[in-house]
Amino acid sequence: MRLFELRILPTAKVVIITLASTFISLFLVLLYLQHIVKNDVISFLTFDFPFPNRPAFQEPTFDNNTANSHEEGVTLDIYDYDVELVVASLKEQNTSWYSTYFPDWKSNIYIVDDSTAPLTVPQNKGHEAMVYLTYIIDRYDTLPNNTLFLHAERFQWHNDNPDYDGYPLLRDFQFTYLQEEGYINLRCVWTIGCPEAIHPLKDQTVSEQHEGQATGKIFRQVFEELLPDYPVPGEVGVSCCAQFAVTKEVIQQRPKEDYIRFREWLLATTFQDGLSGRFFEYSWHIIFGKDPVYCPSAADCYCKVYGMCHLSNCSEDECDGQYFLPTYSTLPPGWPRVGWNGEERFFSGPL
Repeated sequence: MRLFELRILPTAKVVIITLASTFISLFLVLLYLQHIVKNDVISFLTFDFPFPNRPAFQEPTFDNNTANSHEEGVTLDIYDYDVELVVASLKEQNTSWYSTYFPDWKSNIYIVDDSTAPLTVPQNKGHEAMVYLTYIIDRYDTLPNNTLFLHAERFQWHNDNPDYDGYPLLRDFQFTYLQEEGYINLRCVWTIGCPEAIHPLKDQTVSEQHEGQATGKIFRQVFEELLPDYPVPGEVGVSCCAQFAVTKEVIQQRPKEDYIRFREWLLATTFQDGLSGRFFEYSWHIIFGKDPVYCPSAADCYCKVYGMCHLSNCSEDECDGQYFLPTYSTLPPGWPRVGWNGEERFFSGPL
């Protein structure tokens, strides 16, 4: 019996060692697989889910049919943006959606009709122009790399979206392209403003049909006063309605004194807001270095500004289904789930 035990002992040791090695190997394999799965899940959540406070991830490629000669520009990490929002608002307007969906971006909400508001303006004149100029003047030396100049409400008739929703426009905005261009209008569709809206050397009167907007004679007069170093253009065109993005470098290409002079003129002018504000609406792109007619093709714009590079049925001025000029300039109560005739609408976005 003793001899049998001595003979079997080495064999038992071998079996035990083999089992232990197998167990350790299986443990290490399971640990490695867990690490891989965990990383895959993190990768999926990070890159595929459209975070509401960041631009949705877009592949850095462009369709040649819609984005001609798109050059490689400044390479930035998609989440590494220094962004501020400048919002022109009235007291009764709801601007909470900015902080709700874009908490990582500083929202500068200017309440133009409340002198006690944390951010306000010297005088409520010139529509959003007074807000934009006040921000630039006050922050000229501490500007962020990227500033978006915006209106208050999330749903506005002029927003370039099938639901007139401002949320996806900010969510999908391509900041790399802004760094290349310096200035970008947030509207791609040409409806209202393009290919030309004002003829400063031809139109001689203020048109009642356009509710006193800055047609030729008035536009030329103000242009010569505020931009004396520039020849008066024969045509001016840009898609309405004064919502755009600008880089710090482009804003600072002009001295601070220019913006102070613009605001002083706005404070002193006897023109109604429909004229003074509209002058700036059709001049911001010129002030920030673009040609007087700034009307990129709709397909090119949607691709480069919002990453929508495969839209169908695009012409120079629009892409089917992206924007419809509404009958009224105000959206009905209950929008976007209730239409103008009280009908129920399908809306899949967050509310």
